[in-house]
Amino acid sequence: MILAIVGPTGVGKTKLSISLAKKYHALIINCDAVQVYRELNIGSAKATKEEQENIKHYLLDWVSPDTIYTVYDYQKDARQIISENPDRNIILVGGTGLYLKAALYDYQFTEEKANSSKIDYEQYSTPELYNMCLQKDSNCPVHPHNRQRLIRFLSREQTPHNSSKMLYDTIFIGLTTNRDNLYSIINKRVDEMFMSGLLEEVKTLYQKYPQSQVLKTAIGYKELIGYLDNQITLEEAKELIKKNSRHYAKRQYTFFHHQLPINWFNVNYENFNTTIQEVEEFIEKKQF
Repeated sequence: MILAIVGPTGVGKTKLSISLAKKYHALIINCDAVQVYRELNIGSAKATKEEQENIKHYLLDWVSPDTIYTVYDYQKDARQIISENPDRNIILVGGTGLYLKAALYDYQFTEEKANSSKIDYEQYSTPELYNMCLQKDSNCPVHPHNRQRLIRFLSREQTPHNSSKMLYDTIFIGLTTNRDNLYSIINKRVDEMFMSGLLEEVKTLYQKYPQSQVLKTAIGYKELIGYLDNQITLEEAKELIKKNSRHYAKRQYTFFHHQLPINWFNVNYENFNTTIQEVEEFIEKKQF
């Protein structure tokens, strides 16, 4: 059995994935484009060792921050893990829809010419757009922060063949909540990141990997680099992280609703166990 757990940032995907992994004796494959990088812990909201509860996690802390890890790399690595564990239950969890679709669907990186008018690039985050540009041309001349130029570059270039054919029988679980509650969760989460040492983490990483592309594109890191480079104040950086996180959540919803057959569950934050139970009952019905 393959499960995919998706949803916007901060909604509760990690907690659900651990519970289901324990129940179904499953391994977990990370599907977050920032959490694949080592040392990017606080800003990516990466599950701590304690939170992982001894569940085997793949593609988490996987590559160095000075490595460019593309969606094509993720596709190859995720499929290899799936093929090497044919008798295991597998859970893919994360908010990077492009990674998930590339892994589970007939998403081929060919040299076919695309009709750009049929592609809605607005559904992708800026880091995802940059990943796509690098896949088309590893020497992509566009700055990773320049969203509009990235879109123009993709419109001119060839793009992956995006098929609706699913390669693996997968149950898609989506966690959601109302917008006001989600935005409140996101804002609170950013405050907690700062209290946990986010600024210190970014300082250390920026000194160690000054040319890292992920640091310059990932939410929670790029804004504080702006502060460290004296472009904005610390308070402006903090508010920008909250704003960009909220906007990213909206783009995640757009992708999930249009690109994947998600079965949605409203999260009960007062009693998360009821949400877990609802998901488990749904899985049992799908399985049997």
